[in-house]
Amino acid sequence: MASESQLFRPFRASVATFSRHPGRCPGLICFGPFGAIINRRLIPRILLAVLAVLVGVGLWKTSAEQTPTHIAVTRECSHLMGTDASLAAVVPQRRADMAERCLREAEAQLRGVESRMSTWIEGTEVSKLNAAPAGQFVPLSAASLDVLRTARDAHAATGGAFDVTCRPPIELWRRAAERGTPPDAAELAAARDESAWQWIELTEDGAVKRRNSARVDLGGIAKGYAIDRAAEAIRAAGVSGGMVDVGGDLVCFGRPISGGKWNVDIQDPFGPGILATVAIAEGAVCTSGNYARFVEIGGVPYSHILDPRTGIPVDSVASATVLAPTAMTADIWATALSVLGPDGWKRLPEGVEALMIVGTKADYRIIATRGFLALVDLGGSKKIRLVGD
Repeated sequence: MASESQLFRPFRASVATFSRHPGRCPGLICFGPFGAIINRRLIPRILLAVLAVLVGVGLWKTSAEQTPTHIAVTRECSHLMGTDASLAAVVPQRRADMAERCLREAEAQLRGVESRMSTWIEGTEVSKLNAAPAGQFVPLSAASLDVLRTARDAHAATGGAFDVTCRPPIELWRRAAERGTPPDAAELAAARDESAWQWIELTEDGAVKRRNSARVDLGGIAKGYAIDRAAEAIRAAGVSGGMVDVGGDLVCFGRPISGGKWNVDIQDPFGPGILATVAIAEGAVCTSGNYARFVEIGGVPYSHILDPRTGIPVDSVASATVLAPTAMTADIWATALSVLGPDGWKRLPEGVEALMIVGTKADYRIIATRGFLALVDLGGSKKIRLVGD
């Protein structure tokens, strides 16, 4: 095998030969067998050209690194389910048009659910069901039936703490607010007796009421269902990440524009500001609390959340935040925990985590499942305790 010096000897020899005979190629540099000849006067120009190329490549690489490969396309929706919504899709820059289309479809999904399940809009499927007399078949879409069946199952799972058939007590408290006096025990009992699951039969394509007064209110579940459908519309477009936020209840998936996890703020129920931040890679977060909405009767505030078993507003839980695989599940359990309080922990299904704030501004405590606590930043609060501690 030839040594390194033998392998390179022809090249080195030719250079040596040239250096011994400079007169043969005045002003040139010759590289022997490779045949490269360079005029000495061109060397500075060549070096400058090479330097310019290197600088250009460096600037291009720096620019490429600083230019974001993905962007967040957003859409704001107002006057939706009594609140506002924010939609977002994270996509490569070249797919911005596609992102805008999928966000429009997501908004259409939200408004489609509202147009079927709202009790505030005349002519919706739920409004027709509530107005129907006993014995009359009311056709329902697959979406409305899906929500009603899930609500019926949740009624059993929560021990009656989540019950969409408690529409009459809700209406009673609204009338009480208008007249300025709270309902008495007899009114509450009568209102609660007007409606129950035993008076509503769900069929394959609709429902039949067995009592005229039976009525439903899907306020604690329809929004979660709508958020899930909107998130599916965004996800189906093949985006890198997405978020659907309706009035603070949300679903997020994939990567946020900043990378890492999605940071979701939990509002302080006792005043302005953020109580905690939970970082999640994917899932739904819904919060229910007595601070969000209330009616005032005789100068006394009453929570909008009723215990459906009694028809009386609940106030022991300032807020309940639930993390679940779907917004519909999170929506249900945020409402149920607001009614059940700490007694509801044992009923939480697998895969559902929660944080609850119990008490008043002057004296409160934070209770959380271990899975939720692992994801949340409470800013050093010492009032936190784990479920079961």
